[in-house]
Amino acid sequence: MLPVLFCVCFFLQSDYHFEYTDCDVLGSRWRVAVPNKPDTCTGLPDPVKGTQCTFSCSEGEFLDMRSQECQKCSGGTYSLGTGVAFDEWDSMPAGFISHGMNMNIADIYTNCSNSTWIPKGDYIASNIDECTSTLSYAVSLKKAGTVSFEYFYPDNTIFFEFYVQNDQCESTDSEGRWMRTSEKDWTPHNLKLNRGNNVLYWRTTSFALVGSAVKPVLLRNIAISGVAYTSECFHCKPGTYSAKPGSAHCTPCPADSYSNKGATVCQQCEVDKYAEAGSGSCKRRPACTTSDYFYTHTPCDSKGQTQLMYKWIEPKICSEIVEGTVDNSTGGAVKLPASGQMETCPPCNPGFSVTNTSGCEPCPHGSYSNGTACAECPVGTEPVVGFEYKWWNKMPDNMRSSVYSREYRWEVGSQGQSVERSELSRISFVFETQCTADCTLYFMAGYSERTNDMVEHWSGTTRKQSYSYLVKSNSTVSFTWGFQRTQAYSEVRQYSSDFAKMYTVQITNVVGGVASQCRHCALGSGSASECVPCPPAHYMVNGTGVCKSCPPNTFIRADQTVGEAACIHCGPNTHSNKAHSACVSDCRLDLQSTGGGEVLQYDFTPLANITSFQSSPRFTSKGLRYYHQFRVGLCGEEGREVAVCVDNVTESRKEVRGYACQSTVVPSEVRGQSVVSSQPFTIGDTLIGKRSSFTPWCIPLKYETTQACKKGRTTTIRLRCDPTVAGKDQITLPSKCSEGTCDGCSFHFLWRSLYACPLCTESHYREIVSACIQGIQRTTYVWQQPLQCTGGVSLPAQTVSACVTLDFWLKVGVSTGTVAAILLISISCYFWKRTRKLEYKYSKLMMTAGDKECELPAADSCAIMEGEDAEDDLIYLTKKSFFTKIKSFSRERSSDGFDSVPLKSSSGLEMEMS
Repeated sequence: MLPVLFCVCFFLQSDYHFEYTDCDVLGSRWRVAVPNKPDTCTGLPDPVKGTQCTFSCSEGEFLDMRSQECQKCSGGTYSLGTGVAFDEWDSMPAGFISHGMNMNIADIYTNCSNSTWIPKGDYIASNIDECTSTLSYAVSLKKAGTVSFEYFYPDNTIFFEFYVQNDQCESTDSEGRWMRTSEKDWTPHNLKLNRGNNVLYWRTTSFALVGSAVKPVLLRNIAISGVAYTSECFHCKPGTYSAKPGSAHCTPCPADSYSNKGATVCQQCEVDKYAEAGSGSCKRRPACTTSDYFYTHTPCDSKGQTQLMYKWIEPKICSEIVEGTVDNSTGGAVKLPASGQMETCPPCNPGFSVTNTSGCEPCPHGSYSNGTACAECPVGTEPVVGFEYKWWNKMPDNMRSSVYSREYRWEVGSQGQSVERSELSRISFVFETQCTADCTLYFMAGYSERTNDMVEHWSGTTRKQSYSYLVKSNSTVSFTWGFQRTQAYSEVRQYSSDFAKMYTVQITNVVGGVASQCRHCALGSGSASECVPCPPAHYMVNGTGVCKSCPPNTFIRADQTVGEAACIHCGPNTHSNKAHSACVSDCRLDLQSTGGGEVLQYDFTPLANITSFQSSPRFTSKGLRYYHQFRVGLCGEEGREVAVCVDNVTESRKEVRGYACQSTVVPSEVRGQSVVSSQPFTIGDTLIGKRSSFTPWCIPLKYETTQACKKGRTTTIRLRCDPTVAGKDQITLPSKCSEGTCDGCSFHFLWRSLYACPLCTESHYREIVSACIQGIQRTTYVWQQPLQCTGGVSLPAQTVSACVTLDFWLKVGVSTGTVAAILLISISCYFWKRTRKLEYKYSKLMMTAGDKECELPAADSCAIMEGEDAEDDLIYLTKKSFFTKIKSFSRERSSDGFDSVPLKSSSGLEMEMS
């Protein structure tokens, strides 16, 4: 008989693992074994009925798939029960996807493939360029759960949003998707998740196009609950531990201790090594130097004395016994200097007085102090309230100091002062910085609980100097000074010798403040003779308490109402408002034309509305297009609309207002906005005046001083009359300065508009008279060309008048001329005939006289007798032509001046008589 062989396959537990099938409509499932390697022989355990789909384990437990029961996590591990956690970021965890993209469709050449989230060990950091970087994670929840994480969001030039989409790509909780900036350190965030598929998105987009470097958004400790079960526990990461079984989280190791992955206890560092809290290893202690300690004074005792004390900077990481290269003669580590001798305490700050216990307390209301004893203000004076700090043996009660995120090595002396004003307030401080790296000192003003706006910053080493900031809103304001030694991240303490010193801080006009001096005030009419403010448009004569009216067309300086210098004259062609607090313009102007001619009137009212314009496009290194947008409110009385520029990058919307402002805008569809506006600032909030050189108009504006602009920013808007620009006004920037300014302080714009022309007058048109047609004559009025006016008087309507035509007068003239000619010819012929008769008689008379000299004929022969015919004795010559006869009509004179007359002699011969 042949032997029979049986083949039996034995599976070890490491050859397969258990999984649950998908849940059916009844909420049930099966447990099946899945081989770890494909193409293995059969013989796996049979499927068995699994737990219900809603089954889950508690925190600190996991589901044992073999027994399908919850078991506690062992020491050195933890579990969220129904969730997963991600707290190690040495590499991108499984399931997370990061990619960069360009949200600006117009910029097709921008390469954003490398703009992704980057793991940094304990956290993951976003991109810092202008691309949009997205981090996503998909999870399927068997029941409603939550997602929680911590983020550090220090830079408001970045869009940072977190949102969730379901399996139909529908976003949830769209209202709260925009993250708030972090005030100090890591900020926790929680959001509820619905049952089913959820895709989590963290997305950032930077819009810091000019200026300082961008700080990325940091994420850590992402935890998601709502998964049906956790089949395994997670090992504690290095630097943490869990001592007891069933832990829901791991505890960070204290300072000067460390732990490896999955530790149940932290190990103490050796004497010559140190470790920060939550460290996975120890580091060798460097030798102590003079930069590792600082000095301070002890509080004043009852005898009014204090002692100079030296303290190590905490946490202390240096060693006093380690040899090293240091800046001393011995070449080894330095020791902490001994305490100094007892010395007299410095005086209290102005406005405070010394107590019996050698402490300082504020002087009561109505009194003042130079730091020693309080004294009542004399009658007719009032205290000048505020705060002035110049002695720093103790931190003032209304100030505090804190340290920001260690990831960026913030070593900050942050002092906040809350002020509330009834009128303008000014804060001034004297400071100095000394740096060996890229340190920065920030000065910030907070007008809300969550927002600090950066007012000014100084980079690198700066000499001792003062700075002032004017508060212009009646609200509670907090001030913060932040000192950052370097922009780079480092796990090692660096540049500890770099420092920022604040010598004095002075704030004026503070509610609840103290006074270091008193000033004269105007007294009321009551018997109590209390101080009252001067009426509007009045200043107080220095040293008298008497209010005196300011000259016309002036305004009162809000921060100084004493002395005639408080009255500031308004600029040309402007006037003070009713409260005499500022100068305004009614958008109208009268000006004498060149050569002392007529008065030209201008009306800029159509230009009073807020006008926006922008510079030519600019591009970042990535190819992102952006513009500088300007908004201008040219003129107007009180209550006028002002120019507003905004920062809409973050939820804490920031606005600046004035006559003119600037912001940086990027065309984008991020956050559902057509443009993203950032970095707004005012370039003109005070109207200096309106001047004219006839072409063009000049309207200068001014803004307060900054670090870069010691004399303040100024904006000059030139208006040029251009009747061809009727539809849309044209505002252009200087060709040599495409951003409107060449130095960042002086801005210039040219505004070409029809409304920059003078109002039209009668001298701007002329009349044209038409010919008389059929007894009607028309007079038409037309504008002088080229037209250089607008509005004003209108063209008169065409006029019609009766007239006589030229044909009628021509006929009258021809008829009259004809009649006159005929009459003239008739008269000429008549007198010609009479003249011929007289000539004949004269000649006959002369012939009768004969040769007798001096003898006249008889009187009865001097005329034609009755019945005689004058023509009887005329002798006609030979027949002549018509022209000859005409010629003979005229008399011819001989050389002796007598006329010659042809006569007929008795002998019948022709003769000539002279």
